[in-house]
Amino acid sequence: MKLNEIRDNPGARLKSKRLGRGIGSGKGKTSGKGVKGQKAREGVALNGFEGGQLPLYRRLPKRGFKNMFRKEYAPLNLDRLEQALASGKLHANGVITERALEAAGIVRLGHKVAGVRLLARGKVTRAINLRVSGASDAAVAAIQAAGGTVTTTVAKQGEADASTTA
Repeated sequence: MKLNEIRDNPGARLKSKRLGRGIGSGKGKTSGKGVKGQKAREGVALNGFEGGQLPLYRRLPKRGFKNMFRKEYAPLNLDRLEQALASGKLHANGVITERALEAAGIVRLGHKVAGVRLLARGKVTRAINLRVSGASDAAVAAIQAAGGTVTTTVAKQGEADASTTA
């Protein structure tokens, strides 16, 4: 047997039915699409159309509000920070910024993420200086207890100054 002699088994490939080739073909005139109208035309996708009945998406009530200008922050817990310091991905000397955290692979700052928010799960054993967008009070207290500082760049609600050192 040679490559140019290989063939499909007889009947393995059915020829497609040719549409619109006269009434004798069985699929002439309207080509199996019924009569006239929008659905007989090509490229029509009537998604959610219920034949003139009010569609389900209009019958159900609207709920809630989605703020398109919301700011999302990448969460960073203390245990993850301590793990990165222990493995050598981060160094405690100097100020640890959000860009340094992203370069170390600890947080992901995409186009939708406004910054990093420090959270208090776990504990820190060494003095570190952090500069992040936001931090919980418990996380700030834990870092201060270890001898470090946290600088936030986004003001909390009710605070006037945006650059607070906690």
